[in-house]
Amino acid sequence: MTALLHTKRTILIALAAGGLVVVALAVTAAMIYIDGDKGAYPVSDKRGATLLPQSFVMHETPRPLPVVTFEDGAGQALTLVSFKGTTVLLNIWATWCVPCREEMPTLDALQAKLGGPGFEVVPLSVDRAGPEVVRKFYAEIGIRNLGLYIDASMRASFDLAAVGLPTTLLIDAEGQELGRLVGPAEWDAPEMIDFLKTHQTSN
Repeated sequence: MTALLHTKRTILIALAAGGLVVVALAVTAAMIYIDGDKGAYPVSDKRGATLLPQSFVMHETPRPLPVVTFEDGAGQALTLVSFKGTTVLLNIWATWCVPCREEMPTLDALQAKLGGPGFEVVPLSVDRAGPEVVRKFYAEIGIRNLGLYIDASMRASFDLAAVGLPTTLLIDAEGQELGRLVGPAEWDAPEMIDFLKTHQTSN
């Protein structure tokens, strides 16, 4: 009987120790993640002193981006340098991504509201089927203000470390990443428009 109690006690101690190890590892991982991006501040934007929309993470300093190539609806080759001098909201999406489809009308409304020489929404589709499937989708839901941009190779999403779709990058006039939002958003919400206005390039 004593031996049985001793065995149970040993098992309980081992389980408790294992639980503490798991907690310690979780805390360490969280600290490493936070430390790895000390420049990110998701609550307030230091530059504009305005509250950031939920889930939008801004970097303390702009970050350089790799060269990514894609095409417009006419098949013309482009890079992000093609938009130099303009603040760009680069939305990486696909027609087969349900959240992407749902947020697309709000991006269209945002472009109608802020689009111009100082700001451009660039919806970059990674549909392997090519531009026709995007053109059809635009027609179906009545997209009128957005350009058509395609990367059928999906290379851009990997190079830009887009961990999921949609992923949206805010890029300054020099072509550097100011911050990003992973997941869908209501891009035409008043607080989002006010926030993006603080980063609009003055021309």
